[in-house]
Amino acid sequence: MSRRPPRHVAVPRARPGPPAGGEGEGVAPRSPRPEVPRWLGLGYAAFLALWIPVYWRHNGLANFLWYCDFANFAVGLALWRKSALLLSSQAAGVLLLQLLWVVDFGTALLAGWHPIGGTEYMFDPQRPLLARLLSLFHVWMPLLLVWGVRRLGYDRRAWKLQTLVIWILLPLSFLADPARNLNWLHRVFGLEQTLMPPALFLLLRMAIDPLLVVLPTHLLLRRLLPPPAPRPGGAGA
Repeated sequence: MSRRPPRHVAVPRARPGPPAGGEGEGVAPRSPRPEVPRWLGLGYAAFLALWIPVYWRHNGLANFLWYCDFANFAVGLALWRKSALLLSSQAAGVLLLQLLWVVDFGTALLAGWHPIGGTEYMFDPQRPLLARLLSLFHVWMPLLLVWGVRRLGYDRRAWKLQTLVIWILLPLSFLADPARNLNWLHRVFGLEQTLMPPALFLLLRMAIDPLLVVLPTHLLLRRLLPPPAPRPGGAGA
């Protein structure tokens, strides 16, 4: 009596699940790791090559301590290095500030008044026209930041790095000429800060800027965007 050959039972393959660990809401990292277009890096480098000497000549070296001005250098390095961490830190740190600048400038341009303040210099005919035109980077920088973190991924460590940046920029701004009011350390919304000694206000700002400016943007971007894809070999972003 012949025996039937045993049947081979196909075992279904397990579907890969979401990566273990991570912060978030279960959004998987991007794969493969995207690149920054070469033309974008070259175009941004050309902008910096023009913006840096013009700003330096007309505004002075200390002007680069403004959060948004410092971010221009960091973004350039992030595009060159394709660093999701560095780009994410600037998105968390200045995206809100850039949007407020756009609101103030747009309202002044259309309605003739400044609801927030900080863009009055854009309408000062005593300032060189080229310097004012270059300051329009505040308009397109939010678009570049959002595009960049969507492409490279949003690094969850961004708020830590940007907090460190703030803790460096604010004391340096404090040491500059108070008349420059760098990062609004002496006048807030155009009003002189007289509630506390300047040094105490510096410490207060070092505490509240990461909490009120960086953290809300960080939480929003972390929720909406996936983390970066891992580099080959397991290196970080």
